[in-house]
Amino acid sequence: MRFTLLDRIVCLEPGQRITAVKSLSAAEEYLADHFPMFPVMPGVLMLEAMTQAGAWLIRASEDFEHGLIVLKEARNVKYSQFVSPGQTLTVTAEITSQGPRETKLKAEGTVDGEARVSARLVLERFDLVAEGLGSRAADMYMKREQRRLFAVLCGPPAAVPAESSDPSAEAKTAQLVK
Repeated sequence: MRFTLLDRIVCLEPGQRITAVKSLSAAEEYLADHFPMFPVMPGVLMLEAMTQAGAWLIRASEDFEHGLIVLKEARNVKYSQFVSPGQTLTVTAEITSQGPRETKLKAEGTVDGEARVSARLVLERFDLVAEGLGSRAADMYMKREQRRLFAVLCGPPAAVPAESSDPSAEAKTAQLVK
């Protein structure tokens, strides 16, 4: 993956759903051109952020079994508002069905709880060696790098205050470390 459009994975339920965040900074290089005097996150990058979240969910759910996960289809993509510098896009993706090679997901991007983008995604999984798309060494390298980046995105588990009123907070934190 050449670029990552997610800053952190904040909740992960393997086999079910993922929540990740992207804080849009005025320093993002593409904002200089999109658009001058009115910088906003391009819609295609919002879609890519949802795709990346879905791919991380699949990797974590299948213990990084597949070296390559790509977007096959994006259906019912709806944009409702812009995402501007200083705002945080919260991306959720939920598995709706899974076949031998394809995973269907429902994904959404929100800012402060307000929908900005939503879509139904179909991601396809490939085993590089079995498909003749790469060597075993290349496949192992990709999986190792994916695990490394996943660890960075999950970060160290957050401390859960003893007085937390959310009993599921510890469970959510534990899920991130798995």
